[in-house]
Parts: sequence; C-alpha cells; structure tokens
Amino acid sequence: MTRPDQPASAAVSDDALFGPEAADYARYRPGLPDAVIHLLAAAQHGVPTPVLLDLGTGTGQVPRALLPVLRRLAHVYLVDVNASMLEAARAAVEPVRGACTVDVFTGAAHDFAPAVPGRAPTLITCSRSFHWMSRPEVLSLADQVAAPHAVVAIMGDGSLWTHEANWTAALRALIQRYLGEDRRAGPHGTYAEPDRPYEDDLADSAFSAVTEHSFPVARTWTPEDVIGYLCTTSFARPLLFAGHHPEFEAAALRLLQDHAGGGVLKEDAVFTVLLARRPGGDA
Repeated sequence: MTRPDQPASAAVSDDALFGPEAADYARYRPGLPDAVIHLLAAAQHGVPTPVLLDLGTGTGQVPRALLPVLRRLAHVYLVDVNASMLEAARAAVEPVRGACTVDVFTGAAHDFAPAVPGRAPTLITCSRSFHWMSRPEVLSLADQVAAPHAVVAIMGDGSLWTHEANWTAALRALIQRYLGEDRRAGPHGTYAEPDRPYEDDLADSAFSAVTEHSFPVARTWTPEDVIGYLCTTSFARPLLFAGHHPEFEAAALRLLQDHAGGGVLKEDAVFTVLLARRPGGDA
C-alpha cells in the first residue's frame, strides 16, 4: 500500500490541521469496514488478554468498532495530539468497553509512553493517520513498547481528494479554483509528493514481516454529507477559504447536486491493511 501524499512538515499537529470539530469528524468521516475489524480481531488469535494501542485515534473509530468483536480486549491506549478528539474517543468507547480499561495520551504518536508498566500492546493500529506522523520514529517507538508477538496494522483508504470519479474530479477542481493547484495541508502549507511507500518504512523497521489485505468498499454520499466531510479535512477546511467559504460551499453544493444520481454520489474505494510483525512472529 503506497502512502498518501505527506504534509510539508511532519511536526504539524492534528489540532492545527483539523481544528476542534470532533463532533463533525465523528459524524461525517466513514467508519471502518466490518471485514477490517474482523481481520484485526483475528490477528489477536491466541492472545489471552489483548492490549490495543491506537495511534492517531481521532474520534476512536478503531477501538469503538473492535471492542464488541474482540470482547477479551483488556486495555486500550488512545493517542492523539488533539485533545477534543481524545474526549470524543473516550466518550465513544465508554458504552462498549465493559471491563476493558482505557488510558489517553495527548501528544505526538512517537512520544507515547505507557502510563502503567506491564501493559505491553499486542496490537498497534494506525488508521488513516500514518502520513501525518514521523513514521520511522513511530515504528521505533512501537518496537520499544510492543509485546514480542505484537501486530502493527497500518491502514487506510485515501480520501475524496484522491478518489477518482467524475464528481470528485469536479469537486477537486472547484477546490483548486479557490485554494490553488496544490493540495493544502491545513494552514501550514501543501502536500509533497510521496517519497516512499509504507512497505519501505516497515521493511526498515523491526516489523518487517508484512502481509497486505485489501477490501473493496462501496459508499454512497449525499451532497450535504460531502459538504460536512469537507469541513473536517485538512484540504478544504472553512478557515482556508478566509471570507470566501460561504461562496465556495454554495458552489460545491450545486456541483454535487448536479452530479448526484437519485440524490446520491457513489464512491468505490479500497481499504488496505498492512499487518506487520517482527520476523519470526506468528503469521
């Protein structure tokens, strides 16, 4: 799986990129496919008391979906640089956590330090967020804190910016009319071209035994939901448009309505999961 474009600075925080709109993020960002959650649960087969470390947890999509499937999950670490996202993640996990305990860590993924000794992660997940991180440092950190047979899951499915369809191409062109040709990375610059795939990052890490799993995903969007989604992105946040956002939003809504057949817009995506282990770990 080749990673998405990386931002100009790996030090940019999610708070600067996405702002405090955790409720909109939770509402408009697509969840993880059921097949992905079952794959993650299966990766913990034979682990009596799994411990999850979710890096870049956002609003807690991974633990919220995994807990009802992997019921013996004993502990969850939620890690994000955005405090409002962490509050939303903790709230999302609470109704389904049962006896599972939860710790939160506010800060960069590579700075994570377990609060309680003896709870080594057996599953480390990074969903739709690895491209915002200092990847070699994150994988080094994972090697330091993970259990001997831990699994690292790097996963994602791109975005509506990268998806190729008539309606997303037209929407992307409209965004570029307002913000310039290059994809924005929040208020701090633009994306650079990819310099290496995730597989190369993993090959240079302790977790060099990698298997790739791909899951086709068919989604439908309403024009209004796409507008809500755009407000949560680093490339089309309202702040980027200065005083022109209402004008852009009205134009985007008209464009999306023109492209919506039967009131919906179709997205055919592929959700890719890289499961990585230390060599000699369980397959």
